[in-house]
Amino acid sequence: MAWTWLTVAIIAEVVATSALKAADGFTRPLPSLLVVVGYGIAFWGLSLALRSIPIGVAYAVWSAVGIVLVSVTAWIFYRQVLDTPALIGIGLIIAGVLVLQLWSKSVA
Repeated sequence: MAWTWLTVAIIAEVVATSALKAADGFTRPLPSLLVVVGYGIAFWGLSLALRSIPIGVAYAVWSAVGIVLVSVTAWIFYRQVLDTPALIGIGLIIAGVLVLQLWSKSVA
């Protein structure tokens, strides 16, 4: 169940982070509300995931998956195109999480 909570946390964080641009410095109420609620759900889900998953592992997965999903979301919704070095960097982030998940003894 811990991985489910981490997934919920990541999705909520991606939604909240993506809404930050639309919130326009917290001047637009609906996107601002989405940011606040999204981060609240994200940290609640992360706190539940940390009951079973080591904090370093959980945060590494949270960060990596979040970076990838926020980058893709920005590309789709805000037309912020990623260049080749950005794509290579994201690929390295994904590779790092895979190494952690597949070979590290730190993973719960």
